Amino acid sequence: MEGIVREKERIEREKQEQLEDSEKRLKEERNMREDQQKTLEEQHEEELKRRRVQWREEEEREEEEEKKKKKICSETGPSLQNLFHRLHLEDKHLNRLRAADVLQITAHSLQSHESCAEEELVQTFLQKLLMMNYRARYIQTKQTKDHMQQRDSDSSEDEFDIFERTSLSNEETSQSERIHPMDVQMAVFHCADVFLKQLMVTKLSQCQYALPLLVPDPFTRQIEFPLWTFRQIIKSWKIRNTRNEIIRQTLPIYKAETPMVFFSRFGSVSSSKSQLMNRLINEKHNPFFHRNCPGSSRTRVLMDGVVEISWFCPSGSYNDHFSECVAFCNLHGDAGDHEKQLQILTDMCSVNVVLLPQLDRNDRNMIKVQNLYKDSKPLICLLTEDDLALTEMRNRKYKIGLKDRNQSDVSEELRRAINACLSDSSHTFRLEDVSKHSDVRVDEEDDEDCRRGREAAQQMMSLLQKKDLTKVKEWFLPRQGKLWHQWSQRNRELHRPPGDEIEMYIRRKQTEMKKIRELQHESDISEFMKLFIKEMNSHAATKMFFLKWLRILLDEHWSTDLQAAGFGVEHIMREIGQIYESCSSVQKNKKDLQVHFSSLPSLAAEMMISGFPLELMDGDAAHVPVVWISAVLDQLNQRLGDQRVFVLSVLGLQSSGKSTMLNAMFGLQSAVSAGRTTRGAFMQLIRVSDEMKTQMNTDYILVVDTEGLRALELSGRSTRHHDNELATFVVGLGNLTLINIFGENPAEMQDILQIVVQAFMRMKKVNLSPSCVFVHQNISDVTAGEKNVERRRRLQETLDEMTKLAAKEEDCDAECFSDVIRFDVQKDVKYFAQLWEGCPPMAPPNPTYCENIQELKKTIILSVLSNMKKNIKVLQQKIIEA
Repeated sequence: MEGIVREKERIEREKQEQLEDSEKRLKEERNMREDQQKTLEEQHEEELKRRRVQWREEEEREEEEEKKKKKICSETGPSLQNLFHRLHLEDKHLNRLRAADVLQITAHSLQSHESCAEEELVQTFLQKLLMMNYRARYIQTKQTKDHMQQRDSDSSEDEFDIFERTSLSNEETSQSERIHPMDVQMAVFHCADVFLKQLMVTKLSQCQYALPLLVPDPFTRQIEFPLWTFRQIIKSWKIRNTRNEIIRQTLPIYKAETPMVFFSRFGSVSSSKSQLMNRLINEKHNPFFHRNCPGSSRTRVLMDGVVEISWFCPSGSYNDHFSECVAFCNLHGDAGDHEKQLQILTDMCSVNVVLLPQLDRNDRNMIKVQNLYKDSKPLICLLTEDDLALTEMRNRKYKIGLKDRNQSDVSEELRRAINACLSDSSHTFRLEDVSKHSDVRVDEEDDEDCRRGREAAQQMMSLLQKKDLTKVKEWFLPRQGKLWHQWSQRNRELHRPPGDEIEMYIRRKQTEMKKIRELQHESDISEFMKLFIKEMNSHAATKMFFLKWLRILLDEHWSTDLQAAGFGVEHIMREIGQIYESCSSVQKNKKDLQVHFSSLPSLAAEMMISGFPLELMDGDAAHVPVVWISAVLDQLNQRLGDQRVFVLSVLGLQSSGKSTMLNAMFGLQSAVSAGRTTRGAFMQLIRVSDEMKTQMNTDYILVVDTEGLRALELSGRSTRHHDNELATFVVGLGNLTLINIFGENPAEMQDILQIVVQAFMRMKKVNLSPSCVFVHQNISDVTAGEKNVERRRRLQETLDEMTKLAAKEEDCDAECFSDVIRFDVQKDVKYFAQLWEGCPPMAPPNPTYCENIQELKKTIILSVLSNMKKNIKVLQQKIIEA
């Protein structure tokens, strides 16, 4: 009896101890949360103090700059003020044009503009540029007023008075003068925020246009080197080595070391320097705007002193004009008036090319030309008033006459001279080195948020140095490896129980999944992830730069080994999701996690609101982390309110141009790091402007970009099963699904159509009725009416055939595709021209492709108008059910 009493007392003691331990643990966790909250509040207070000091300094600096600008405006006369006034940019040098505003859906962005009113020039230029349409520089302005003087038709004037010069007053001349296209570009550049500037320059590069390298501030005349704007530009080219093998090179352009040829002019010359450079670099396209380009006008306000840069990228062909990648720099205006730019570029170039009129020996510029002649660097003088052929004056000093000579002959001679100079020179140019010059202001160094974001990203990158590239994910992101894949597999098995002992089977799988979550929870938080979480809790502006910098530096780090490049910001966010899911599963925070796990979804929600993409489906585990995504959408709903969302999904074969199409349509940039195709699925919010919300009856478009079907990484039945699951998931989410088909290969078309038809058939079974549009890319003759009629007929036949096959597999009653989904082969099929106008790497995007993109965008908006929208809660529920 005593033993029983003692046993009961022991059990009671244990219970009491467990209760006390539990209370102690809860108290410790509560204290930890309070300490964390206190630390965060202290950090927040420190950040606020720092920001207040910074704001005061910025206000003082802005006031000082405003005084300087007013002074310079009064000195430069009305031309500068008049330009910004005519473009409706008067206040934008302070209240910047923001990338977020430019990327939203507006009424203007849905219109096609070959010409526009003067006040719409900025919007139209940006719209075309973001769609990679190089005609952005050639927009015509509509004449709102006729300034030509007319004579009375009954006048008895001499019939030859047509040859008499009619004079206009200064005021009338100024009013009728068109705005120079480069003034539009540079005015927008000066008024853009740092993120829009970077986006602009990235798109200019994609259009194969020259980029601003040194830019004098129109108000302060301080020379700026906008290094930040070059950070996302990747260039590829092919060269032949000494064994005649073709070597492909892909580099962030700011890291590339290339020869550089510098063009300048002294005095007023009759020949166009920019036009001459274009013939050297790209005979079919104008990287540099010149006086004979469409829309050019007599006056140019913002280009004098600007240095632009463009690269010739060889294709590895024997017909390449230059055998290696070469940078070409162009100083606009009289070099004699821009000594700083002249000195910087002369110091850094491999070859100097100077356009010269007939200079008098006493001319102030003659001393500068003589100094260039005495310099050890190669010099090529282009004499505009001479007609002599290529002549070598002394070692690596050449002269070529331009007067009355055939342009092709001049280009060939100039090319020969440059190649001869480059063959003897080992001097190379690197973009980043421009920042070493003390005479220029570097945008990255001048912006404190940019600088802090870079320092934080560099601190994270330092942890990756000298690490095995194939193992860094295992070391730094352990939760998304083997354990996450095992959990995903168990979850799939859980939802496909065998016929007998179902309850026992389900309990066993749930126990296994719980154990995996516990093992995930036990994994330490790496220093790498701690730094990331800390920075994601920093000030909003710093955080934006931090994310951009981290992506840039990760791309750079892995650019040398794309096979091991499965590591980007998307993988870091995936790890955040797994930390959240494991903590949620065991209902316990981690001691080495500096914040409470419940705050993690808000970080991802803020990213999405800021325009960053978020992984919806893990492409490696082929699984949607439902708990994580649901929590993120919860936070999104809390921050945005009950917003109406239209979901646009995209399906297509691997490398069929899906991401390129979306990036061109919405001015976006790829969700994944450089050099890799999309894996899994990503979602990204596109904001609808206030003016369009009422018309469209929606607040956001959620774009879901997916990995390519028939991926090379998968094979056999696993490919088909994976593709069917992916297609069913994204079709079920979408109000509208774009089906992307590349080329006209019947076998490839049949592959994707079978998957698509089956996915829509499954939607019909659960009473969902999404719509679809087929986008047929890379069609050489999109305007050929009869061919398109035949293409549509063949597509309809194939869809009907695939419907019959799918109906048997899905045990569904359907004879043709229109039995499955509302579909009009005339309206719901779009034909796209090929992306490139010519052969890469020097070919610009095809303007017809851009026009096709614009038409598709209008079709999507019409679909938005006619479809029921989901709110974020409904979307969340659909993902959970899927």
